[in-house]
Amino acid sequence: MHHPRLHDPDLSLADIMTIWPATIAVFLQHKMLCVGCFIGPFHTVVDACAHYELNTTEFYAELTASITAAPLTPEQAGEDHTP
Repeated sequence: MHHPRLHDPDLSLADIMTIWPATIAVFLQHKMLCVGCFIGPFHTVVDACAHYELNTTEFYAELTASITAAPLTPEQAGEDHTP
């Protein structure tokens, strides 16, 4: 079974927010409209950072920090969704 990785350049924003819900706060902190956006299933972190003029490396670091700081949900406890 394929275990998604946060830094996968093809991973969509919608998948990131579904797999790691704690990342939603990062998008909201940057006032990004990605949460619930109909383009979320098609855009990647690189796309969003380009649109919002954010540094991709720093944004990935924030996403990773939000994931590692968040407690695991029961679903995540049984799965390997390592960032």
